[in-house]
Amino acid sequence: MSKSRDRKPHIGIFGRRNNGKSSFINALTNQEVAIVSDIAGTTTDPVKKSIEIHGIGPLVIIDTAGIDDTGDLGTKRVQKTLETMKIIDFGILMIANNQFEEVELKIIQDFKKNEVPWICIHNKSDIAPSSDQIRQKVKKFNTELIDFSALYKTNLEIVIHAIREKIPEIAYKTNSLIGDLIKPGDTVMMITPIDIAAPEGRMILPQVQLIRDILDNDAIAVVVKDSELEVYISKMNPKPDLVVCDSQVFSKADAAIPKDIPLTSFSIILARLKGDFEHYMEGTPHISNLKDGDKILLLESCTHHVSCEDIGRVKIPHWLTDFTGKKLEYTFVAGLDAISDMKKYAMVIQCGGCMVTRKQLLNRLKPAIENGIPVTNYGMAIAYVHGIYQRAVAPFRKL
Repeated sequence: MSKSRDRKPHIGIFGRRNNGKSSFINALTNQEVAIVSDIAGTTTDPVKKSIEIHGIGPLVIIDTAGIDDTGDLGTKRVQKTLETMKIIDFGILMIANNQFEEVELKIIQDFKKNEVPWICIHNKSDIAPSSDQIRQKVKKFNTELIDFSALYKTNLEIVIHAIREKIPEIAYKTNSLIGDLIKPGDTVMMITPIDIAAPEGRMILPQVQLIRDILDNDAIAVVVKDSELEVYISKMNPKPDLVVCDSQVFSKADAAIPKDIPLTSFSIILARLKGDFEHYMEGTPHISNLKDGDKILLLESCTHHVSCEDIGRVKIPHWLTDFTGKKLEYTFVAGLDAISDMKKYAMVIQCGGCMVTRKQLLNRLKPAIENGIPVTNYGMAIAYVHGIYQRAVAPFRKL
């Protein structure tokens, strides 16, 4: 489970080997999407399956390896299963045969540690229904226990209803990006450079998302390239009510856009929607405190081809070094792999996170925040080193 590019809500299924996790997924989806076998340990690494549940919409089910796996390889599988906790929005503890012991308590402990809401399903209830003793044990954790049979799909609707009721609404309902910054009839100008780093024949996801958000808020979207910015702003009447630019053209936009017009970036808007914005605001000014030899960790939420104009791996390190005048060391990590020895870093800089869920991004930053390491994101860091940080975050301070 090293990488995730899916922004849909994630549900993890956890339990012992041969408790019927894969059979449950097949029953839930009404398809043979997971391999089912009587041989314990058929599911090895966590496997993602995309499904849709009415009332929630598209989501991802993660079929994990048995939490009771043994041996050297089994221990590694269990570790990968537990790492899945960091990227899920909801958990299902799958038990069977009235087994509820240390193995299950470990899963519940990890649910609590990672703030994952969950329910408990007692599978194979056609063979052995859940006992009163097991029900009392589960009841202590203030969650639901549902008897289920993957073979007969017993109580399937009750399971689906419980998922709908318990999964956090924030996991599948997207808040407006700038709905609180604009009003109907306002004009929002977006500045989108088209260079070697731009994807061929399309716009990047944050730009598309913002256009839709502007239209959803009954406002007007105007899109220009940075090369046409000065000509267009001189002709535009009335002036835009908000300008949003790509972070790498912040300086050009700042010089061209009159100071009475609010200016921010796609990345900062995403930082507020998905990231830990308060910690970003607190951490960004620490850029001025960096010293020779400090190690900077740059986190990318997806893997992509690195060009000579890559914003995270090329431009940000260059700008940071120029701004601080220090000899800094940079480490780049893509995807959602665990970070070893977080304490060695002086600062963490996270990308906008357009390809992951809010829960995944917050858990990504959590180890740094817990260790007192300043965090920021691409757009805020770029604004800071270009001397326009206060202007870039001003629209959000007024709320």
